[in-house]
Amino acid sequence: MALEHLFQGSALNAVDGKGRVSVPAFLRSVIERRGDAKSIVLAKHESFPCLSAYDPAYAALKHSKLERLLEKEETSPDAQLEYQQRNLMAFAATEEVPYDSSGRIVLPPMMRRKGGLEDLALFLGTGETFQIWNPTLFLEDDRIPEDMKDIARYRLEERGLGA
Repeated sequence: MALEHLFQGSALNAVDGKGRVSVPAFLRSVIERRGDAKSIVLAKHESFPCLSAYDPAYAALKHSKLERLLEKEETSPDAQLEYQQRNLMAFAATEEVPYDSSGRIVLPPMMRRKGGLEDLALFLGTGETFQIWNPTLFLEDDRIPEDMKDIARYRLEERGLGA
């Protein structure tokens, strides 16, 4: 699968009391150009306190990448265990969520907790995937460059919220 369509851009959307949030149109258009599914796959991000999200077709690509990694590291005694652990994280700890005609999804409670998502969701395109952050956690994370934090502050200001 070629990834000529990449996730890029940012948006801040409200999450209602039932966990419903709209996936921005610029992200949905990439999902729909990559395949037929009108759904996204959610997973806890490996490094950050947010969710990683992608289209269902990307899951197959992710599996191929893990297979290639195992082939490269086959001689390592820990390679098989690491491969199994990565597969668990990549596939067992995910949930596929459909979106409706307006792009709205219901965040599963486990994913909402893993991403620390409350009343706002900051969507950030990261190329092959996109991230969904609680904007407060994003602004508090020391690993995030200030230029990126400025994007979050701008999105909050757009909504009349101070950062």
